[in-house]
Amino acid sequence: MGVPNHFTYNSPIGKITIESDGGAITRLAFGAVQLGGKYRANAVTNLAANQLQEYFAGRRRYFDVPLHLEGTDFQKAVWSEMCDIPYGSTKSYAQIAQAVGSPKAYRAVGMAANTNPVPIIVPCHRVLGSRGNLVGYAYGIETKKYLLDLERKVSE
Repeated sequence: MGVPNHFTYNSPIGKITIESDGGAITRLAFGAVQLGGKYRANAVTNLAANQLQEYFAGRRRYFDVPLHLEGTDFQKAVWSEMCDIPYGSTKSYAQIAQAVGSPKAYRAVGMAANTNPVPIIVPCHRVLGSRGNLVGYAYGIETKKYLLDLERKVSE
């Protein structure tokens, strides 16, 4: 690990601040916010920003930027399962709960999604309510809708 830092980049949905521990991305926040370490870009934050720009341009369906995520074993299992949801597809909170071996823990899946430290990269926006409704996105339903619409358009 290197020196922690963060940097703010522009995106079609506004400013995105990306935090790094020097070797991996540790957090992504919507807006220009103060995160850990010094305010400066590095190779890892630039890589993540480039991959996000490719995603917004419809040229990237999968992120391969290095991640270092802090969380419980359950949260990490949920985040991993979310990464397996194909681009342009969705799953329900109940389906994620089933996949991680806790079929009745769909509310806990929602809480894990809510605490996802790297939204978009770990695509919690692809998780919907049991009836396919847009529920529970920590960054606003309009942002969730925008991301899903972007993926559906590119997938067509």
